[in-house]
Amino acid sequence: MTVYIYPNLKKNNALECTKEACEVLHNNGIKILMHCNCKEQIDIDYIEYISNDERLEECEFIICVGGDGTILRAAALAIKYDCAVLGINCGRLGFMSSLERADVYRLCDLCSRNFTVESRMMLDVIITRADGTCITSQALNDAVISHGVTSRIQDFTVLADGVVISSLRADGLIFSTPTGSSAYSLSAGGPLIEPTIDCIEFTQICPHSLFSRTMLISPKRVIEVKYNADEGSQIAVSVDGRAPIVLKPLDRLFIKKSEYSVKFIDMNANNYFNSIGKKLMQPTKEV
Repeated sequence: MTVYIYPNLKKNNALECTKEACEVLHNNGIKILMHCNCKEQIDIDYIEYISNDERLEECEFIICVGGDGTILRAAALAIKYDCAVLGINCGRLGFMSSLERADVYRLCDLCSRNFTVESRMMLDVIITRADGTCITSQALNDAVISHGVTSRIQDFTVLADGVVISSLRADGLIFSTPTGSSAYSLSAGGPLIEPTIDCIEFTQICPHSLFSRTMLISPKRVIEVKYNADEGSQIAVSVDGRAPIVLKPLDRLFIKKSEYSVKFIDMNANNYFNSIGKKLMQPTKEV
């Protein structure tokens, strides 16, 4: 068995946690790959350091050490090489992680196949420019459309399969997967959705309305977002928290269920429901 370790060494305790994880894996006969950028901080003779991601074809698992952001960044590698993702939380919430640092010893369960696998849907976010060029990104959590650096409220129209389902004024819109329902959409008033249910969640950010509600949309629908982008405003879309892409007046923005999905390793039975009780019901940590 071969695994790829994907650590965020900027996180508190991530360096020590990564070393502990490597020791457990090595002691159980598991081959470890890691990017060569990590070698300066983690120089261990039994780790094979690689300079590009092509060797991930050999890997069955990507083990992320960090927070939810680390998992989001690793998702692109996971879908490219059909690897399952296992998160070890060294962040603040770690809602998508299956293990905490104290549970690192349980990595030995990978050998005995003592885990379950969940498939999580993703979104395709498609921007068609006026010149015909197309930008497509995949979202494991969400796509957020907002007014960018300006503070002006914006007019939006949302269509599903060409039919208008909402026309509103708001600071922005969130289109999330069920996995992303526990992130920004939850903060904006959206409901939690069990991650194994396929749907697209549409939540408004600070709408200028007394009757705004989150909407759940069939994953079979293609959603289009229309907006006013005059000279005094700026509309941008951010996918999974990545750098925002500024939309031009004649661009078209579409959102739909992706053909890609991410496989998540669950080392604890019903890890999702356990996380709700242990993490979302508890006070946040001080910064």
